[in-house]
Amino acid sequence: MEWADEAVILGVKRHGETSGRGRHLGLIRNGRSRTMQPLLQPGNLVDISWRARLDEHLGHFSIEPLSYRAAQLMEHAASLHGVQALAALLRLLPERDPHPHLYDMLNIVLDHLNEPTGAGELYVRFELAVLNDLGFGLDQCFGLDLAQCAATGSRENLDYVSPRSGRAVSRDAGLPYRDKLFAMPEFLKASSRKAANRESLTEAFRLTQYFLSRHVYEPRGIEPGTAREGFIRAVLAELPA
Repeated sequence: MEWADEAVILGVKRHGETSGRGRHLGLIRNGRSRTMQPLLQPGNLVDISWRARLDEHLGHFSIEPLSYRAAQLMEHAASLHGVQALAALLRLLPERDPHPHLYDMLNIVLDHLNEPTGAGELYVRFELAVLNDLGFGLDQCFGLDLAQCAATGSRENLDYVSPRSGRAVSRDAGLPYRDKLFAMPEFLKASSRKAANRESLTEAFRLTQYFLSRHVYEPRGIEPGTAREGFIRAVLAELPA
């Protein structure tokens, strides 16, 4: 069995991990050599081929560089933490389960991790996309639906998000329960043309953290790690109060 594709390095432990045909594990010969170590850094874009006798085998990778993006990612605290946080999110997905739209989004986020406002907004949207692909999207029993009010069906004045259903709630329907609801970050509203700021990013990070913890980390009995918090602190520190 053999295939070749473009991939992004997520990290290296005893094996290399890439994300092109889904998150894929494989062995890399001489992966700890001085020649290979600069290439096998999180965030680098590579041309990769995988070979194994049978599809279910671990297999071996052959890798050629396309973009040494990791060097730039190491220059800023936000991007350094951000690439690790993105990799941690992708490791929540089943191995070899293809998610081409997440791969495209990943490359966009990685290219903007050194821009505080853009990086924060893109990262939040990436978290929402991962939640959707993990089974918490619009067609599931639990649906993150930020496009219309859960109570009235309205698509206007969506000021809240229900922690119970993960759905938007309009201003009038949510006002009596506002203390029990999340505020809808302004930049996530479909009708909004405003960029994220410190306040709306803080609200958005709180929103996605709640649903990740409740529906992903806690049921699996895993800890989210520290990279996300480091990324959030670094991004917010560079934005005006």
